[in-house]
Amino acid sequence: MKKLLSLLLALTMVFALAACGGNSAPAAEEPAAEAPAADAPAADAPAAEAPAAAEVKVGFILLHDENSTYDKNFLDAAVASCEKMGVEYVVKSNIPEGQECYDAAAELVDAGCNLVFADSFGHESYMIQAAKDFPEVQFCHATGTKAHTEGLANYHNAFASIYEGRYLAGVAAGMKLNEMIDAGEFTADEAKIGYVGAFPYAEVKSGYTSFFLGVRSVCPSVTMEVTFTNSWYDEALEKEGATRLINDGCKLISQHADSMGAPTACENAGVPDVSYNGSTIAACPNTFIVSSRIDWSPYYEYMISCVQNGEAIATDWCGTIETGSVVLTDVNTAVAAEGTQDAIDEVKAKLVAGELHVFDTSTWTVGGETLTEYMADVDDMGDFQPETNVIADGYFNESGEGFRSAPYFDIDIDGITNIDA
Repeated sequence: MKKLLSLLLALTMVFALAACGGNSAPAAEEPAAEAPAADAPAADAPAAEAPAAAEVKVGFILLHDENSTYDKNFLDAAVASCEKMGVEYVVKSNIPEGQECYDAAAELVDAGCNLVFADSFGHESYMIQAAKDFPEVQFCHATGTKAHTEGLANYHNAFASIYEGRYLAGVAAGMKLNEMIDAGEFTADEAKIGYVGAFPYAEVKSGYTSFFLGVRSVCPSVTMEVTFTNSWYDEALEKEGATRLINDGCKLISQHADSMGAPTACENAGVPDVSYNGSTIAACPNTFIVSSRIDWSPYYEYMISCVQNGEAIATDWCGTIETGSVVLTDVNTAVAAEGTQDAIDEVKAKLVAGELHVFDTSTWTVGGETLTEYMADVDDMGDFQPETNVIADGYFNESGEGFRSAPYFDIDIDGITNIDA
């Protein structure tokens, strides 16, 4: 359902390129492999030379640094992808969602970068201005929403169907709840979980709703409480939020926030935890179950390949499980319920096959009613007109074909309570 068919050829080209070099200079090209004898040119015909790929230097703008699980996830993929592709890169860390982002982008252009990527929602307007001021440079941005309405040939949004990864992590959480219920630790009607969110944005709501639906798919009695920190990264507030949820009777905690605050609170209290953007097993061996994350390597390699080959970068790109963009960490078998990995694998196969949809409207209600339509917000969704219904074929089509790549599920469903309200 995703609009990736036009990208797979580009990705195939990416993975065929030599993986060599570091971040100091473009790597030397390796000789091409010999063609099979049947396809070889005649002996008296000179072999055609392949056009040289354009040199690429990538600039990365990060909201925080490697101390943030969110930014570290981007950084790790950036380093690995650039080294694999043999291109130079420059990283600017701790760049706020303000004029500093534009300044950083301009400095990267001055440093010779012809491809610039920023990783935070609030960077968008400054990246758009930079794209207008430097039309010869390609600008790519994660979690943004405006590329499809700005109409700039050199500005692009990217995201992934992380709600599918959240759902899978929810399955693992639900199995843990069932194990605890079976062990007599609490009753089924006490199966309440907590979630520490950053902001009440669609990206966060889509994430915690898909996680909750994954949990409920195996533990039907579950309810969830959500608290917001109104910050992407605040270790003290995230720890405080998780502690508040635990004290309110939540038996398991997950998060969409970027520090170790919530996992640490869970480890201290002995409460199972599902992390985000990477494993926390080293610091929380007794409570960590699993974590979902976006692997940005496929997109980075795609955007680099496009610039190298003079090809257009998709306005909105959405990676999936199939592209390797949505992944889970190894399950911590010391904490997870028995059979968790098998359950994840079974559900994952159904998602890939299209047999299961995360936001199947038969599995959730709003005010006791099943939704049959949800109209796109014209101010937020740009080209989407008021009559555009994103519910079709019995499910909410999150980041689907013809829609923007960033999440837009912002519905408050039954079973989830915002304790800050």
